[in-house]
Amino acid sequence: MSETTDKPAARQRGAGPSPAAGSLFGRDLPHSLDAEEYLLSCCFIDGTETVGRCLEEKLSAKAFFAPSNQVIYDKLLDLYQRNLPIDVAVVAEELKAAGQLDVVGGYAYLAQVSSRIPTTAQATYFIERVRDLHVLREIIRAAGGIVERSFQLDGSVDEFVDQVEKDIFAVTQERVSDTIQHMKEPTREAFKVIDKMLHHRGELTGVPSGFKDLDQLTFGFQKQEMIILAARPSMGKTSFALNIAEAAAMPKKGAVTPVLIFSLEMSAAQLALRMLCSRARVNMKLLREGFVRQNGEEMKSLLATADEFSKSAIYIDDSSALSIMQLRAKARRIHAQLKDKGGLGFIVVDYLQLLSPTDPRVPREQQVAEASRGLKSLAKELNVPVLVLSQLNRSSEKENRTPKLADLRESGSIEQDADVVLMLARPKEADEKFQVAADSAELIVAKQRNGPVGELKLTFLRDITRFENFTQ
Repeated sequence: MSETTDKPAARQRGAGPSPAAGSLFGRDLPHSLDAEEYLLSCCFIDGTETVGRCLEEKLSAKAFFAPSNQVIYDKLLDLYQRNLPIDVAVVAEELKAAGQLDVVGGYAYLAQVSSRIPTTAQATYFIERVRDLHVLREIIRAAGGIVERSFQLDGSVDEFVDQVEKDIFAVTQERVSDTIQHMKEPTREAFKVIDKMLHHRGELTGVPSGFKDLDQLTFGFQKQEMIILAARPSMGKTSFALNIAEAAAMPKKGAVTPVLIFSLEMSAAQLALRMLCSRARVNMKLLREGFVRQNGEEMKSLLATADEFSKSAIYIDDSSALSIMQLRAKARRIHAQLKDKGGLGFIVVDYLQLLSPTDPRVPREQQVAEASRGLKSLAKELNVPVLVLSQLNRSSEKENRTPKLADLRESGSIEQDADVVLMLARPKEADEKFQVAADSAELIVAKQRNGPVGELKLTFLRDITRFENFTQ
């Protein structure tokens, strides 16, 4: 990767750094035009995600060495803040309207930059590279000023040293996260929860699951929590998650919670059919076989339920090849679109092991760990609970025992990252040969950071693939 200011004229046309800006003490300042162009290219490929990550890292336009790249990046930030599409044509038109298109080198330079790299897989590296080189340049400039003042010092050395420390701190403070806060604000937030507990005894403090016994243990799914729902195949993970999503977005009483469902296994139409039949209490097998009359009660119930869902706050993304970065970008986008309604309130991911790796070359355990950490970060970033479905390994089946945390498949980081771990277990009387769930199911709360653990029973209505509160 080139790190000099000696670039071909085509790349610097009308926008190259001036000698004063590009050198100090007769030497070129540290920079990498390649890294800058690679990063801008990542922004054009997936603008919302990459630009969002740049903002998270506090990367400003002045971090870029080439003036042309500064102007382009500044325009990308502007489009991001205005919620406009980040596209070469849009950027070119915006720059043209501002009289800056020729300044950056015209359409040719934009086209060159946008096609410099085929994937955003290394975006994080280029963000750090551009930022680190910017910090080095700022340190060199600050140090140059310190050297000059050292030779001309006629005052107190202590005062001068104090000023030097301030100058260096001013350069490096942007690299430090500002997430540190005084205990006053967290204490205030904690007392809001305490007040709600005291004055609304028994009421949920989080998103309701729709299951009485589970809500008594968790008081609802809390903001910033990552909840893992794990089970072996065909145990009803998706059905259970959909029932929870329905209870959150279409509650019998209380506030509506907007829900976003990422379905990496089933299409949106399949999910809609399952949710319709479940809520309308129509046997899907009979429906498929044509035994439901067009003017019968079942059809009337389906139509009424379809009307309910069409007005509900449920959103589905059924992308099959989705990376954790893409998932987070989509969640941020819908969260921003729902800002006037308070944003998203609950996210469901079905399921963890189907997320595409950012780098397929790394070991599988690291891939799953990256996805797990990303989903936990998403829960904290958007301040919502995230329900993540996950597979269990075969150990519990082989040993004919109740599943435990160690059975979470492919990565120990899932167990570590999760705030709550739920496990659906197949009762002993369930069909061993065909893996058919019985009419009752055991839900194990195997982990809960801020509450008790335990086991509870659920009733499973197989004909309509619906879980309900347990009844004898």
